[in-house]
Amino acid sequence: MNNYFDSMFARKEFLARLMVHSLKTSSGWLELAFAVIIMFGTYWLSLKILAVINRHTQQREIKFPVLFHFITRLLWPVLLLLCTIIAMVIWRVSTGESVLWLQLTAFTARWLLMIRIIMAVLHNAIPNNRFNERYERSLSTFLWVCFLLWLTSLDTFIIRLLKSLALPIGSTSLSLYTVITGSIIVGIAIIIAMWLSRITEQHILKAEKLDVNLRYVLVKIVKTLLVVVAVLIALPMVGINLTILSVFGGALGVGLGLGLQKIASNYVSGFIILADHSVRPGDRLNINNFTGYVTKITARFVVLRSSDGSEALIPNDTFVSNTVINDSYSSKIMSNNLTLQVAYNTDLPQALEILKEAAAKQARVCDDPKPNSFVTGFADSGINLYVNYWIRDPENGFMSINSAILLEIWNRFKEVGIEFPFPQQEIRILNDASDPITCDSITHQVTTEEEPSFSEPLPTALSVSSFHAGQHKPHE
Repeated sequence: MNNYFDSMFARKEFLARLMVHSLKTSSGWLELAFAVIIMFGTYWLSLKILAVINRHTQQREIKFPVLFHFITRLLWPVLLLLCTIIAMVIWRVSTGESVLWLQLTAFTARWLLMIRIIMAVLHNAIPNNRFNERYERSLSTFLWVCFLLWLTSLDTFIIRLLKSLALPIGSTSLSLYTVITGSIIVGIAIIIAMWLSRITEQHILKAEKLDVNLRYVLVKIVKTLLVVVAVLIALPMVGINLTILSVFGGALGVGLGLGLQKIASNYVSGFIILADHSVRPGDRLNINNFTGYVTKITARFVVLRSSDGSEALIPNDTFVSNTVINDSYSSKIMSNNLTLQVAYNTDLPQALEILKEAAAKQARVCDDPKPNSFVTGFADSGINLYVNYWIRDPENGFMSINSAILLEIWNRFKEVGIEFPFPQQEIRILNDASDPITCDSITHQVTTEEEPSFSEPLPTALSVSSFHAGQHKPHE
């Protein structure tokens, strides 16, 4: 196979023989049909194998998801390459003729295998599924165009043109071809470094013996080192002398210092907040009236997720230069309270005890410190009570625990006959000494008249005032 693809002339000769062999001989058409059958047959076989694998892994946890992802992507090109190589041997032995279409199919299978490997690495290296199907399709199309250009020997003309476009730098020159190939190789090196750093990150974050913040610091250091090493290795591979970069070093340093000052500040602040343990994953923070839990600490920002699912991206330097309320800094447990009102004829010691028992009965409520209850004031319609308790898992929210405690209080109050007061009012009649009026006369007037008229004022003064539930003031 290498005899056909070593040089531009060999590839042209191969294409010429391929066209003549396939158009003028029956064996050429037969070999083409054989290659097409192998291609579609291996594709159908790969689908069947993947269906069986998915059935067995559908209800099980995949222990090695990265390996499983590679298997699902590489199964068809591997089957195609193996079956094509076997078919080439069988064809030579049975017919004694050289293979052309099968040889092209084998080389296409190799190229397909390389593209699938690149896509699998990109999917695992770029987090949060940012490398979506649209980007994958575009990159695959570009790589297949490169393959066709190489196969038709047009790549030589394009490379010669790119090399002629050069920028002189001192005693050397930097061509457009060097820039493009350097960017591609550096990009591949960075992607591989990101992939390795992500695998390393998964192993570091699972090390429960290490402190959480120390794990994140190690992850940041490993990512930075891998990317720097990848760039330093890739640049000499494309013929770029590292000393050339020193020409741009001064201007680049000034530009980075001015333009990327905020980014550098956030990056350094990320190491600071991880090193001093001021912010940790899982902490409950309150910043600018936004309350949420820390779900991720990146090189530039901290992700806060609130109870309603919304997320806030807080720059790292905010935690260094501004005041941040950390409800979980010294302890994960948090205090919460409920207020309610009971009637004035309530046995207060019994009601306070019920409040404490209702809170302590819940599994999420801490035993130390214990729940406590208090009388906080005497209102117009009843007595205000207050129950305070601590929960050990505030990240699960307060709505459900509040509802459970209130429901328990409701049931207990019904058992012992404690009432919740309703807003009530009394009418006090102030008698006029010159024309006395009694409640009986007012009652008789209201009950006997069908349409009482208030056009003329009563000879008495009526005043409305609140009264306490369960207690009636005597008429003056």
